[in-house]
Amino acid sequence: MALELRDAAGGVRLRVRVKPRASKDAIVGEQKGALVVRLAAAPVDGAANEALARFLGLALGVPPSAVRIVKGEAARLKLVAIAGLDAKAARERLGT
Repeated sequence: MALELRDAAGGVRLRVRVKPRASKDAIVGEQKGALVVRLAAAPVDGAANEALARFLGLALGVPPSAVRIVKGEAARLKLVAIAGLDAKAARERLGT
Protein backbone atom coordinates (compact mmCIF):
# COMPACT_ATOMS: atom_id res chain seq x y z
CA MET A 1 0.00 0.00 0.00
CA ALA A 2 1.27 3.46 -0.86
CA LEU A 3 1.56 6.40 1.49
CA GLU A 4 -1.72 8.32 1.63
CA LEU A 5 -1.21 12.05 1.15
CA ARG A 6 -4.29 14.22 0.64
CA ASP A 7 -4.48 17.82 -0.44
CA ALA A 8 -6.42 19.92 2.07
CA ALA A 9 -7.17 23.61 2.49
CA GLY A 10 -3.82 25.39 2.51
CA GLY A 11 -1.68 22.27 2.58
CA VAL A 12 -1.59 18.50 2.79
CA ARG A 13 -2.71 15.89 5.32
CA LEU A 14 -1.12 12.57 6.05
CA ARG A 15 -1.41 9.83 8.61
CA VAL A 16 1.67 9.22 10.75
CA ARG A 17 2.40 6.24 13.00
CA VAL A 18 4.83 7.33 15.73
CA LYS A 19 7.22 4.98 17.49
CA PRO A 20 8.59 6.92 20.49
CA ARG A 21 11.70 6.22 22.56
CA ALA A 22 13.78 5.16 19.56
CA SER A 23 17.55 5.51 19.42
CA LYS A 24 17.22 8.35 16.85
CA ASP A 25 14.63 10.24 14.83
CA ALA A 26 14.00 8.63 11.44
CA ILE A 27 11.39 7.90 8.83
CA VAL A 28 11.34 4.12 8.57
CA GLY A 29 8.73 3.49 5.92
CA GLU A 30 5.02 3.10 5.45
CA GLN A 31 2.43 0.94 7.18
CA LYS A 32 -1.18 0.71 5.99
CA GLY A 33 -0.95 4.09 4.24
CA ALA A 34 0.66 5.87 7.21
CA LEU A 35 4.19 7.28 7.35
CA VAL A 36 6.11 5.46 10.10
CA VAL A 37 8.36 7.76 12.12
CA ARG A 38 10.67 6.78 14.97
CA LEU A 39 11.31 9.51 17.52
CA ALA A 40 13.89 9.61 20.30
CA ALA A 41 11.49 11.65 22.46
CA ALA A 42 9.26 9.97 25.03
CA PRO A 43 5.47 10.45 24.85
CA VAL A 44 5.45 12.55 28.01
CA ASP A 45 3.98 16.06 28.34
CA GLY A 46 3.72 16.48 24.56
CA ALA A 47 7.46 15.99 23.98
CA ALA A 48 6.94 13.40 21.22
CA ASN A 49 4.38 15.63 19.45
CA GLU A 50 6.80 18.58 19.53
CA ALA A 51 9.60 16.35 18.26
CA LEU A 52 7.34 15.10 15.46
CA ALA A 53 6.54 18.66 14.35
CA ARG A 54 10.24 19.60 14.33
CA PHE A 55 11.27 16.41 12.52
CA LEU A 56 8.55 16.55 9.86
CA GLY A 57 9.21 20.26 9.33
CA LEU A 58 12.87 19.54 8.73
CA ALA A 59 12.12 16.56 6.45
CA LEU A 60 9.60 18.54 4.40
CA GLY A 61 11.44 21.87 4.36
CA VAL A 62 8.76 23.80 6.24
CA PRO A 63 8.87 25.47 9.66
CA PRO A 64 7.70 23.32 12.60
CA SER A 65 4.85 25.79 13.07
CA ALA A 66 3.46 24.63 9.69
CA VAL A 67 3.01 21.11 11.09
CA ARG A 68 -0.16 20.59 13.12
CA ILE A 69 -1.59 17.42 14.66
CA VAL A 70 -5.26 17.38 13.68
CA LYS A 71 -6.23 14.11 15.32
CA GLY A 72 -4.54 11.65 17.69
CA GLU A 73 -2.43 13.87 19.94
CA ALA A 74 -2.39 11.16 22.63
CA ALA A 75 -2.22 8.22 20.20
CA ARG A 76 0.52 6.64 18.13
CA LEU A 77 -1.54 7.01 14.94
CA LYS A 78 -1.98 10.69 14.12
CA LEU A 79 -3.50 12.76 11.36
CA VAL A 80 -1.09 15.59 10.57
CA ALA A 81 -1.68 18.73 8.50
CA ILE A 82 1.26 20.48 6.86
CA ALA A 83 0.63 24.02 5.62
CA GLY A 84 2.26 25.38 2.50
CA LEU A 85 2.71 22.10 0.60
CA ASP A 86 0.60 20.06 -1.77
CA ALA A 87 0.55 16.26 -1.91
CA LYS A 88 2.89 16.12 -4.91
CA ALA A 89 5.55 18.31 -3.27
CA ALA A 90 5.28 16.42 0.03
CA ARG A 91 5.66 13.06 -1.74
CA GLU A 92 8.77 14.32 -3.57
CA ARG A 93 10.35 15.68 -0.39
CA LEU A 94 9.66 12.44 1.49
CA GLY A 95 11.00 10.39 -1.40
CA THR A 96 7.90 8.22 -1.70
